[in-house]
Amino acid sequence: MSRKKSKNKLGVSGNKKSLAVRQRPSVGKRPRRGGLPVDNAPPPIESLKQVNLNAAGIDIASNVHFVAVPKDRDSENPVRSFGAFTADLEAIADWLAQCGIETVAMESTGVYWIPLFELLDSRGFQVILVEPSQIKKYRRKTDVLDCQWIQTLHTFGLLTGSFRPADQIIVLRSYMRQREMLVKSAAQHIQHMQKAMEQMNLKLSEVVSDILGVTGMSIIDAILAGQRDPEKLAKLRNEKCKNDEATIALALHGNWREEHLFSLRQALDLYRYYHKKIVEVDDQIEVYMSQFEDRSGGEPLAKPPRAKQRSKTANEPKFDTRRLLYEMLGVDLTTIDGMGPHSVLQIVSEIGINVDAFPTEKHFVSWLSLCPEANKSGGKKQKKGKSPTHRSSNRVAQTLRVCAQTLIQSKCALGAFGRRLRGRDGAASAITAIARKLAIIVYTMIKTGRAYMDIGADAYNGRFKEKLVATLRRRACDLGYDLMASDAA
Repeated sequence: MSRKKSKNKLGVSGNKKSLAVRQRPSVGKRPRRGGLPVDNAPPPIESLKQVNLNAAGIDIASNVHFVAVPKDRDSENPVRSFGAFTADLEAIADWLAQCGIETVAMESTGVYWIPLFELLDSRGFQVILVEPSQIKKYRRKTDVLDCQWIQTLHTFGLLTGSFRPADQIIVLRSYMRQREMLVKSAAQHIQHMQKAMEQMNLKLSEVVSDILGVTGMSIIDAILAGQRDPEKLAKLRNEKCKNDEATIALALHGNWREEHLFSLRQALDLYRYYHKKIVEVDDQIEVYMSQFEDRSGGEPLAKPPRAKQRSKTANEPKFDTRRLLYEMLGVDLTTIDGMGPHSVLQIVSEIGINVDAFPTEKHFVSWLSLCPEANKSGGKKQKKGKSPTHRSSNRVAQTLRVCAQTLIQSKCALGAFGRRLRGRDGAASAITAIARKLAIIVYTMIKTGRAYMDIGADAYNGRFKEKLVATLRRRACDLGYDLMASDAA
């Protein structure tokens, strides 16, 4: 049976219970659970102290930008819309200068903010880039409301800017991201090659460890040159290949359909084309890195330990990355366990050659989202169990996690630390914890210039054992017992 409804004074229908819930608590009385007393309500934003008096807010879009300035700077039209062409961006800068604006806040929308950000920065404005999560307010969103809200929040100093490295590092970062895109594109065509061979029932990937190795590439080139005899193709086997010629010949009996051969040829051509472009990017990166100031102080770069003396993989730059990084930073980050020259180059291209933007290592780890989220209220955690880390697509954090995965089975101190946490919390938590320690080490080395020294797994396990025994002895003493070592130990 439906509940009987009534109409309130405004003519809106509703039952008595819903009307009672909507009643506003009287001043001085304790409100319902979850509400606030009227006399304890937060002050309006107009009563807050204005920090940035000459502030503007910009809402970014692909084809139009909405700009808001204080009302006293342009009484007729404090909110204006501009196009996205270069002439329009120049007009924005001219109007902001005419209004006496010194600092500008804009929302990070795709890549559309980059041209305007760089133009305003070159014109002398202090520009901060704001994450969209900081400026969400309106349920009914419009561009005009957005730019006004950004300007209001920035005026009262309620916005924090995102990290953006120096312009010199931004150039290096662009080269590295272009290189990463080319590597991913080349990897897609490796899959296309494998698919074409599987459709011809050529099981080359089953008998060789890498179809792009010496044996695999020799066989594929011979197939595309017209060779169809499996025995002759198997004779192209490299002497280091594990399988013999007979096994490889059995895997090369296929149907040789013309459409699949065509797909294989195109995939191989595209793979080689992308790697040719990767070499061009590497040449550009090498030339650009050599232009940085030498901060090594003339001290020669030490020879890497034997454990790190390995040949470069196909996707790593072929130039001397380690030497150039040492000259840029003044410290050799490749001495850190699990981190090679390419990994260090990826990290440096994202954070730069100094970490002054992060006051402490905790700020750096928090920016990387490698620490648990703080979810406390009244001094107590709101969720039971361990707090997860914040989900993030930070490129530096991804690189550190990849480096951490290689340390789980290593004999260094970080490896012993990871194995201990893996047994307690699982592999995912252990990798995150190792990545966090790697981030702290990277931050400390860049900040102080001190070299990294690994104490070894045995020394780490010994320290942990001493700490564990001290904890057990203290707990036994609290219970009125004494802990003594046995003769067997």
